[in-house]
Amino acid sequence: MNRPNILWICTDQQRLDTIGALGNPHARTPNLDRLCATGTVFRNAYCQSPVCTPSRSSFLTGRYPGAIGAGRNNNDRWPERADLLPRLLRDQAGYDCGLVGKLHLAGAYQREAQDSRVHGVRVFEPEVRPADDGYRVFQWSHSPFDDWGRHHAYGNWIRDRGFDLGEMRCRAEPIPAECHQTTFCADTVIEFITGGLERPWLVSMNPFDPHPPFDPPSDYLARFDSAEMPGPAFRSSDLDAQARLADVDFQTSAKPPDPVADGRRKAAYHAMIELIDENVGRVIKALEDSGQRDRTLIVFMSDHGDMLGDHGLWGKGCRFYDGLVRVPLVVSWSGRMQEGVVSDALVELTDLVPTLMDAAGLDVPDGLPGRSLVPLLTGQAPTNSHREFVQCDYHGALNLGREPKRSHGTMIRTEGWKLVLYHGTGLGELFNLEQDPMEFDNRWDDPACVDLRRYMVGLAPDASGEAQGC
Repeated sequence: MNRPNILWICTDQQRLDTIGALGNPHARTPNLDRLCATGTVFRNAYCQSPVCTPSRSSFLTGRYPGAIGAGRNNNDRWPERADLLPRLLRDQAGYDCGLVGKLHLAGAYQREAQDSRVHGVRVFEPEVRPADDGYRVFQWSHSPFDDWGRHHAYGNWIRDRGFDLGEMRCRAEPIPAECHQTTFCADTVIEFITGGLERPWLVSMNPFDPHPPFDPPSDYLARFDSAEMPGPAFRSSDLDAQARLADVDFQTSAKPPDPVADGRRKAAYHAMIELIDENVGRVIKALEDSGQRDRTLIVFMSDHGDMLGDHGLWGKGCRFYDGLVRVPLVVSWSGRMQEGVVSDALVELTDLVPTLMDAAGLDVPDGLPGRSLVPLLTGQAPTNSHREFVQCDYHGALNLGREPKRSHGTMIRTEGWKLVLYHGTGLGELFNLEQDPMEFDNRWDDPACVDLRRYMVGLAPDASGEAQGC
């Protein structure tokens, strides 16, 4: 009876520095700010891959993506080498589990039809679910596009309201808030949590925003002045630094800032986050109105960030700057965990599986690299101490036309330093984060840092970067 319900909200490609309570004066996030005030905010939470599928495979299992053969983005299917948290909660404690929105443990992709009668026609296929993921309710929506017909829960939700998603996507104007995929996620989660469930529940609310194409409702975008958006973290030396990494996977090539275009994109990004914030507020209000808030543990997080022009880059790939791998993480359980805490402890998203199982009073599976945050969240352990270092990996995740050669990289981040290995290239990065928090001054070749570099390389468990099964 003491086991909490779990509301697990995961946005897509949202940076840490997008929440007003964490010091962003441009963010309009009153509901997330209130959530921060009722729980613990982790300012040094790191994902285990800077790309969607491997990151999600990691935080849903508590294991590193390379260890379970899930290092690629949009792989054909889930490799079935580890149990997902919903299955563990269902099997061990009878949890009723649901997913609304994105799963992305495998690709939802287009292929050429094999039937000769429709040769050359592109057919979109939904994501292949794991054999037993533990979700009783599975309202899948990989993205806000109309590519999967009746398999697409968001498309069905739009049709139930008398609209056609394909037609709406073809219009010049953005989709309005009441028909947006983020709103679908909130509406469907509210229906789940207010449905009179008789057992403890977990529901994953996984909107596609603020992932590109950066298309918020027009009235939300109008609330942001693109000319007032902050510029990126950029120095002219970044162009030379990225030129040296030109053969290392990334979605974009480095370019100097374009204040007008960059401001528009950042305004759209913040507008999408405001829409997320409003819908998070709606879900939390439904918890309160149904008398479940005090029995519900809430997690708010993202799978990874976006460079947003920092160091000349947009999007994601094999880089490990904080804008890409440092993510929001808020944990709140009113009356059971500390409130109003801002923690500087080093935390990994692998820590979520053991944390949620611990909170539910369950034994954590052996061999997980993740560590429960419950002692920290309840005041039984120091607020600002959890790990000596955190790790993030990239193992050939993106298909950027360089088959069969693929990039591999590993980041090790300690309290004061960050080391990055670009395996097989002879290249690396070493940043003193206390003196250089924006990561401009690469100390990799600094003779004064030879011993530190050797020590941090030794922390990486697989210096070759060739993770098994990736």
